[in-house]
Amino acid sequence: MALAFARRGFLVVNVNYRLSPGHRYPAAIDDCAEAYAWLAEHAREHGGDPSRVIIAGESAGANLATALTVAACFRLDAPAARRVFETGLVPIATIPMCGVLQVSDAARFGRRRTLPAWLLDRLVEVQSSYLADDADPATLDLADPLVVLERDLSPERPLPAFFAGVGTADPLLDDTRRLGAALARRGVRCETRYYPGEPHAFHALVWRENAKRLWRDTYAFLDEVVPARPVVAPLGL
Repeated sequence: MALAFARRGFLVVNVNYRLSPGHRYPAAIDDCAEAYAWLAEHAREHGGDPSRVIIAGESAGANLATALTVAACFRLDAPAARRVFETGLVPIATIPMCGVLQVSDAARFGRRRTLPAWLLDRLVEVQSSYLADDADPATLDLADPLVVLERDLSPERPLPAFFAGVGTADPLLDDTRRLGAALARRGVRCETRYYPGEPHAFHALVWRENAKRLWRDTYAFLDEVVPARPVVAPLGL
C-alpha cells in the first residue's frame, strides 16, 4: 500500500507497531502516536510538508489512521491522544480503507446480518486478542474511534476530509457506512465508495478492475483535497 502512494510521488512514512495478542491495546496506537510525533518534528528534514499530511491505512491500519485523526482533532484523555494532540499537527486528509473502526462489540457484525460461524468467530477473536477482558469502555476511545465520531462531542480542531473504500462482500462493510453517516452529520466531507462483490482488502489485488478503480478514485480524491505541490507527506499504516 505504501508503494502505491510512493509511486504516485508521495513521501511515505510507513509505520510499524506492536501486534496483539502479544501486545494488547493501547500498544499499537501508542506506537503510532510516537510515529506521528516524530513526523511532526522531522517531516521537513525529509522533504515533507506538515501542512499536507495524509493519514492512510487499511483494515487494522484504518482503525489506527482514524484513531490518530480523532486524537489530532479532539482533546481526549488517553496518553496517546494527548501525545498526538500536543503536536498541533492535523492531517489534511484521512483514508481508512475497509476498516474495523470499532474493536469492541465485534458480535455486532453477526447481529446486522447472518455471517458464517467461522467468520464471526474470527471477528470476535480480534476483539478478545486486542482488548483486555476487563477493559473499561471509557478507556477505549482510540480502539473505537468511530464511536467517538458518533458521539455528541465537538472537536477542538476541524476534522479533515475522509475517503473510505470498501467491497460490498466485506464483513466489515457496516463500519464504513457508519463512518460516512457520522461524518455527514458533522458536515465533514467523506467520500465513501462501495465496490460491488469485492471481499476484504481487495484493493491489494491490483490486477482486479475494481482494485484499479479504487486506486483511481483515491488519487482523484487526493488531487482535489491536497493543494498542488511536487511532494506531500502521507503517513501509511
